[in-house]
Amino acid sequence: MPIDFHPAWINDDLATYHDTVTRFVDSEMLPQDAAAREQGHVGHALWRRAGELGLLCSDIPEAYGGGGGDFRHEAAFYDAMSRRGLTGMSPSVHSIVAHYFLNHGTEQQKQHYLPRMARGELVGAIAMTEPGTGSDLQGIRTRAERRGDSYVINGSKTFITNGFLAGVILVVAKTDPSQRASGTSILIVETKEVEGFRVGRVLDKIGLKAQDTSELFFDDVTVPADKLLGGKEGQGFYQLMSDLPYERTIIGVLAVAAMEGAYEATLDYVRQRQAFGQPIAEFQNTKFKLAEIATTIKVARTFVDRCVAELVAGTLDTATASMVKMWTSEAQGKVIDECVQLHGGYGYMNEYLVGRMYVDARIQRIYGGTNEIMKEVISRAL
Repeated sequence: MPIDFHPAWINDDLATYHDTVTRFVDSEMLPQDAAAREQGHVGHALWRRAGELGLLCSDIPEAYGGGGGDFRHEAAFYDAMSRRGLTGMSPSVHSIVAHYFLNHGTEQQKQHYLPRMARGELVGAIAMTEPGTGSDLQGIRTRAERRGDSYVINGSKTFITNGFLAGVILVVAKTDPSQRASGTSILIVETKEVEGFRVGRVLDKIGLKAQDTSELFFDDVTVPADKLLGGKEGQGFYQLMSDLPYERTIIGVLAVAAMEGAYEATLDYVRQRQAFGQPIAEFQNTKFKLAEIATTIKVARTFVDRCVAELVAGTLDTATASMVKMWTSEAQGKVIDECVQLHGGYGYMNEYLVGRMYVDARIQRIYGGTNEIMKEVISRAL
């Protein structure tokens, strides 16, 4: 009997939704992936189509245009994409932005932005990282200066997921440069409504080739004062920290699904590939490597499923979310490296799924907070 890696959170109620997600991924995302990797983004039409099908903001309340589900509905989408090596569209970052609005925005901000994001009319991005700052978000230099009834934003950001296609960007900026955490705020920028905003390069990454990770520039970008997220200055760092368990659980979901997809592709390959007159699946080394991989995936799946359940229940703590992000992303790199080795030279080819997954996996240990930062967060809870 084959080993079952089926997510425990896909129950009877979620099965139909999961089927809808899978059909969309297979029929509308997979056929476009090669072209998206070539041009560096998936285009707006795919986002709007996902919105039409109710696949965006699925855990946002219906009152704000969302699906009215919970994190498991979101996880179903991430799972289906990641196990197929589809990284161009980032509904995860889109949903993180939606949750900033939901959890911290004013009622007017929620009503104005969330329905449009759920429909795919506005792609969401969050602009945190700067050329000179990575994990040290307290050290950002982008400035939002209050001038009368407006804020004027100046600065630059880099490594911004969804940056090229973004219609709404949450910009982390200093409203009080004399302070660190308490001087940080988040400003809402609609990219088509402001002057002085510019998208720089779609960055040339070693992986995630279909994803529009970009540089952003803000030169005297003026937004009304009511574009301050939550309506109160100095809340930005608190807002950023409070949603980290959500983001880090997403990374765990992506990691275990990618491992499962790589394992399935590798199992199929070694059963067909012949060497010395027999399938390479018959060699002891292959059997033992696959046994190790399957065990790692089973452990990862158990841990991730538990974190998903706790996130849905509202009991997932920051330390555990940091653990799942750190452990699964490390395991993902090791597992997919072994899958490449079992493919031999073909594993190094971009036309093979495991080759693309290999370079895509590396970023998982960096974004969402580097794994070194995860260890620091975990150690503080000991």
